[in-house]
Amino acid sequence: MPQTKNLPAVVTNAAQDIGSFIRSQREAAQVSVRQLAEKAGVSNPYLSQIERGLRKPSADVLNQIAKALRVSAEVLYVRAGMLEPSESSGVRDANHHRRHDHGAQKQVLLDIYTSFANRTKLQ
Repeated sequence: MPQTKNLPAVVTNAAQDIGSFIRSQREAAQVSVRQLAEKAGVSNPYLSQIERGLRKPSADVLNQIAKALRVSAEVLYVRAGMLEPSESSGVRDANHHRRHDHGAQKQVLLDIYTSFANRTKLQ
């Protein structure tokens, strides 16, 4: 991958992408920046900077934001460029878009699906 010259641009694009994604998820959940910051345990200005693409959050901060938004941390890691996207799965994608489930319920469903999928690959 000859991206060493473009590394600053790649990092900037990833920060903007994750920031806009977090903002869209926050708005869909009808939560203010202040409310999300409080739930995620980060400062309001820091979350605002993340959403505007001025800061790229750490994996720990993404995990906290994912829990607060009740979305999969994996989705945020992929959007932030910290994790390679896994194979597309209709089950996994459908589970991600289930708004009425709580984060813990989504995670359990995803864990069960992943367990079955991994078991099938081994056989």
